[in-house]
Amino acid sequence: MYIADIRLLFDYNYWTRDKLLACAADVSPDQFIAPTTHSWGSLRGTLVHTMDAEWGWRLRCQNKMDEDFGELKETDFPTVQAIADHWRNEELEMRQYLASLSDADMTSLVVYPVDQEVRKRVLWHVLFHMINHGMQHRSEIAHMLTQYGQSPGELDFTLFTLERPNAAQP
Repeated sequence: MYIADIRLLFDYNYWTRDKLLACAADVSPDQFIAPTTHSWGSLRGTLVHTMDAEWGWRLRCQNKMDEDFGELKETDFPTVQAIADHWRNEELEMRQYLASLSDADMTSLVVYPVDQEVRKRVLWHVLFHMINHGMQHRSEIAHMLTQYGQSPGELDFTLFTLERPNAAQP
């Protein structure tokens, strides 16, 4: 996998996130925190979890797990705007990190502790996992938003490339 491909996937990731956040801004405060049958409970919970996962994996990739690493709490984000502001700051950090990588870096190992063991993963696998993990939760978020009358419409990668013609260039 080439770093340009990873950067393109993250462009898509943030394009989709922005569409979802724009729709989420129009749900009621009660809908924002209402329990659902989805894995992270509510729209807010799922948004915060998705943002938290990106942040945590970036820190793992940068070998910064010794920093103040703790799961983000959904109660620290009382509004969609609070999530959007935090996530856009995280996006800047992620984009700076991705800008520092080369094709040769893609096969390096990410080493991180989990419980009492140390795991090793190929960097591009971790970066792809971040996109894929987010995709699962973006679909859940889109479902919740649609139930609340705020459908984000189609989120297909091909639509992203049509909207951003340079994205489709090799």
